[in-house]
Amino acid sequence: MAAADLTTHPGHLARRLQQAHYLLWNTMVSEEITSPQYAVLNTLVDEPGLDQRTVGERVGLDRSTIAEVISRLSRRGLLDKVRDPEDGRRSLLRLTDEGVRTHRKLTVRTARMNQVFLAPLTAEERTVFFDLIRRVADAAEGLRNPGESLVAPR
Repeated sequence: MAAADLTTHPGHLARRLQQAHYLLWNTMVSEEITSPQYAVLNTLVDEPGLDQRTVGERVGLDRSTIAEVISRLSRRGLLDKVRDPEDGRRSLLRLTDEGVRTHRKLTVRTARMNQVFLAPLTAEERTVFFDLIRRVADAAEGLRNPGESLVAPR
């Protein structure tokens, strides 16, 4: 039996892509703040006052992972939790001044990292790449949300 051609396995290629992203992130962006943590900061810059569940949905993190990310950012003093005045069981999240400064710094570094990461592609190829990878990622959300179709309409 012949060995499988792993260059035709999307999971294998996605893992390699993730490894390259992780390496670039740690060398060019931050060794302290992870990419998912940055995604949370970015979401709260855009939409301050969201609850934890909604932030998790926005950035594609499950409940236990978003809880850990929020906890770490809170311990670092980058975000505050305040009780929702309309529902005392819920906490709303806002960036601290340090969180806003950290986000601003990381945004500049992330832009540079993305230039390096996508350098092998032309501008047109980048557009196609993002369209395709977004379509696959959106369809894969059905794995987390049973009942949704895993096949994207064409």
